[in-house]
Amino acid sequence: MLKKIVKKRMILMAAVLFAVSLMYFLPKEKLYTLDAIKEEVTYVDEQVNKEVIYMLDKNNMLGRTEVVVNQTEIVNKAKELLEILINDSKSEDKIPNGFKGILPSDTKINSLTYDNKMIKVDFSKELLDIDKKYEQKMVEAIVYTLTSINEVEKIIIYVDGEILTTLPKTGIHLPSTLDKHYGINKSYDITTYKNVNPVTIYYVNKYNDQTYYIPVTKYVNDNREKIKIIVEELASSATYNSNLMSYLNQNTELLANKQEEDSLFLTFNQYILNDMNERNILEEVIYTISLSVAANYDVKEVIFQVDDQEIYKSVIKTIENS
Repeated sequence: MLKKIVKKRMILMAAVLFAVSLMYFLPKEKLYTLDAIKEEVTYVDEQVNKEVIYMLDKNNMLGRTEVVVNQTEIVNKAKELLEILINDSKSEDKIPNGFKGILPSDTKINSLTYDNKMIKVDFSKELLDIDKKYEQKMVEAIVYTLTSINEVEKIIIYVDGEILTTLPKTGIHLPSTLDKHYGINKSYDITTYKNVNPVTIYYVNKYNDQTYYIPVTKYVNDNREKIKIIVEELASSATYNSNLMSYLNQNTELLANKQEEDSLFLTFNQYILNDMNERNILEEVIYTISLSVAANYDVKEVIFQVDDQEIYKSVIKTIENS
């Protein structure tokens, strides 16, 4: 009987020792609290540098999207963004789904310099090996992408050392110095070339579940304030292009607008609200209006008001860089 008890105890001790050794040698599972998970996610997210870029979507419109970049210094960052715009480049894996580059393959960046808020970029002659229908959009993509970098406002494009002042296939003349006033995805709704008012409006589009924004510079014979044209266009139940969407309720009205220094105050009726009780505004509405304001006004923030009460303050710099 005693032998049996001793034998059982020895087996039990061996099992315990085996279990302890197994726990020691196996990799320990890392246990996370909710706060630890948040801290780790925040840390990882802070290491990712994203920049705005304008690329062709499936409808051949230039859309505003984001790409991850490795560079942070202005010159190197600009070069990296331009390389992503080149078809069949080594940076092609960074292109978001639903988009494609617009610069011809084999295009090279001979040089790129930055000074006093201006980038001068010299491309190889392959830049001009582009289909006629994309010639102007190519310039728009370059200009809008580079001027989306903080501290960059103007661009001069060179081809093998010569300033590009005429697009060879369309014959379109370019200003020697370009900025966002050049326009993008241009649309003309005019009856006369007198009193033409260019207004850039951002619309919404989606690829799968990914939302992005498409700017359209509309040339109109309409001398009203640009913000009134923007809101009226976004509230319209139909656009000239079925691929362009707006989430702004068609009953929305801009009741008043006032610019004070760096702020634009916009007072709407209650139809701008997504929920009358919660008194909130859809993110897509905030972005389309704020990006449109940024494209047409020199302000730093947009204040959305309903019944003279501030509903939302949109900081332009934050909106443009997100």
